[in-house]
Amino acid sequence: MERRSCDPVLKWAGGKRQLLPKILERLPARIPTYFEPFVGGGAVFFALAHEKRFEKAVLADQNPDLIDVYLALKSDVEAVIDKLRFHRKKHSEEYYYQVRAMRRPASLVGRASRMIYLNKTGFNGLYRVNQSGEFNVPFGRYEKPRILDEERLRAAALALEHVDVQLGDFETVCKQAKKGDAVYLDPPYLPVSATAHFAQYHAVRFALEEHERLARVFSELGKRGVHALLSNSDTPDTRRLFKSHHVENVKARRSINSNTSRRGPIGEILVSS
Repeated sequence: MERRSCDPVLKWAGGKRQLLPKILERLPARIPTYFEPFVGGGAVFFALAHEKRFEKAVLADQNPDLIDVYLALKSDVEAVIDKLRFHRKKHSEEYYYQVRAMRRPASLVGRASRMIYLNKTGFNGLYRVNQSGEFNVPFGRYEKPRILDEERLRAAALALEHVDVQLGDFETVCKQAKKGDAVYLDPPYLPVSATAHFAQYHAVRFALEEHERLARVFSELGKRGVHALLSNSDTPDTRRLFKSHHVENVKARRSINSNTSRRGPIGEILVSS
């Protein structure tokens, strides 16, 4: 299961691969325990794991489908690979909608492989659910979707081998961090405009009130001697919430907007405690 690098196994809106160099240089070289309470695609975690920069790690999210993927890869990656082989063999537009409409499988491996399959074959790699928590992304018209990448899945499983994977709220997760540990927070971004909401990551929205709570938690981490780093959109609200911390403007290209004229580099911030 040796691999030169370890990469995310899921496409994820707002993924941090473009900003990785800036993020990595702002995190400690040696980390007793690394926390990522909004793990998403996990680009930062996998990069740190490849560089062996932490002794322990805690990954968390409130999205059960996402957490199922990491738990399944950690516990039985070969079973996930076998199930994805089946999905790859059956793949078609009709089959996609059949899988999308099915109830969440009873088994962890079934849920994880379904999530990966839908992620690789749905439109633009989006994860979006309705108010009932039902996945509702339309079919993505790719000629040859990469449904199964065995090498990448096995490398991810190796990186996750001794990692604590949790389903939970960011505040609960952050309370576990101790002096000298590091926390990277990548929440669902505050919208830059009234029409900027393109996805809902679970049935509960991450509204302004949640960002205000996040800002309080971020301040508490710094007071406890925890190395905290946060990314978000560059808006008047985020500038207000984090004005007492070191805020840097960075640019990242985003391609989610359905209007192609609105795609391209947008302002984001990196906040250090």
